[in-house]
Amino acid sequence: MSDKHTVLVTGASRGIGLELAKLFAADGHDLVLVARSADAMEALAAELRQAHGVEVRVEPADLGDPASRAQLVARLADTSIDVLVNNAGFGSNGAFHELDVDAEMSQLAVNVGALTELTGRFLPGMVERGRGRVLNIASTAGFQAGPYMAVYYATKAYVISFTEAIAFELKGTGVTATAHCPGATHTGFALQAGTSKNKLFTAGAVASAADVAQHAYAAMWAGKPLAIHGFSNWMGAFMTRFGPRSVSARITSVLNKH
Repeated sequence: MSDKHTVLVTGASRGIGLELAKLFAADGHDLVLVARSADAMEALAAELRQAHGVEVRVEPADLGDPASRAQLVARLADTSIDVLVNNAGFGSNGAFHELDVDAEMSQLAVNVGALTELTGRFLPGMVERGRGRVLNIASTAGFQAGPYMAVYYATKAYVISFTEAIAFELKGTGVTATAHCPGATHTGFALQAGTSKNKLFTAGAVASAADVAQHAYAAMWAGKPLAIHGFSNWMGAFMTRFGPRSVSARITSVLNKH
């Protein structure tokens, strides 16, 4: 798929989404940037237009709000989205019974609801045209239960399962779906989730957003249903499938707890 495409990237104002937008633009693809931070996206759009001569459209939206998602889809009704990158997402930290349930429901709305709806809105057009890519940013968190980040880990398990399922369904259509699973990564996520001082981010290597984006980008164009960034992350995900789940939960609780 070397010809020009129109690419929609959610969560494009920072971190992995921003780095992916740079990669698409550098290869000459037009972009639709989606996030809540209009100013940050406008600055990125100006940079990409000047550096690469591509068209960049900025679409501020609150993906946790079904009405805002509907308005976004309506504004893009006349735009053929060839590549959809569902990168937007956030987490929280603490025992589930102590957390604000409204905030946890908002997390479900973004991490699961928006990803599923946008895929459902734009995937049929890709299949009809016989070309396209869906890149869903999951996490190594999706391979095990995550005490003290219970909802976040569960949402990423959904993303992996959902993406692998539709990837199978899409065989022979000219369209592929990829679930990309990074481990701990330097983005704004940890500060927002309140995990920046947890062992997950302090006890081991933390990847750069640029490296993760490069890996995800290559996996998407290769049409891989599932891609895990980094050998240690791959080993960790592999071992959770064969070790006792209670042990996995215990280890994860130590990494996630304040």
